[in-house]
Amino acid sequence: MKKIVLGTLVLSVAAFASVNLGACKGCHGANFEKKALGKSKIVKDLTKAEVSAALVGYKNGTYGGPMKGVMKGQVAKYSEADLKATGLGK
Repeated sequence: MKKIVLGTLVLSVAAFASVNLGACKGCHGANFEKKALGKSKIVKDLTKAEVSAALVGYKNGTYGGPMKGVMKGQVAKYSEADLKATGLGK
């Protein structure tokens, strides 16, 4: 049982760590409390489902407003699974 729990924890951390949140914090704030460049939604106020949908939408071009082009470039290197597993949001 301990091996299963430990394995799950390791996989969760690996998935979460696969997205470079440092790059996100540069625009969205250390605690995701800022509107990026004064234009985005405040990430800390979004649910996990909303964050996942937005990130995947940016990747495939189905989501976004004025910063759509910037965000598409930011998420392009990540898989949809990586983006869904970020753990950001409430």
